[in-house]
Amino acid sequence: HPEVVGRFKERWGAQDLNEARLRMARIPDGAELIQSATILAPGFKIGNVIVMAGVPSIMQAMMDIVAPKLKSGVRMLSESVRANAREGDIGGPLRAIANAHPDTIIGSYPFQDEDKKPNTNLVVRSRDPEKLHAAMAAVKEMLAALNVLR
Repeated sequence: HPEVVGRFKERWGAQDLNEARLRMARIPDGAELIQSATILAPGFKIGNVIVMAGVPSIMQAMMDIVAPKLKSGVRMLSESVRANAREGDIGGPLRAIANAHPDTIIGSYPFQDEDKKPNTNLVVRSRDPEKLHAAMAAVKEMLAALNVLR
């Protein structure tokens, strides 16, 4: 992108504008640049995709520029609990809870603990805090009844 190349030339001079730096200046046609006077690294937005630098401090500076332009809705809330159980052992009761709480999303994520024993992290998500808490209460009650609540 000519504008990015120009900024690079200002920073490094034409003699230090090597192939690697020129590669960083490649921006798709039609993309909108994300930059400010304090950001040298290029970022861009094309359609609904935003590409930012990988260095955390530079990415944060770019995020500060684009965040006010992002559309947002009602925040998704989540709670999690760990079960000392295999995913398959709690899958049936968990499905019943999910069916009873249709405005929530319940995910189960199996893993092995530090002793190589099977465990499952259960995550309940909802945009409604009351529905989230009701579903999580049902999950914890089910785990306690099975004696696998951690």
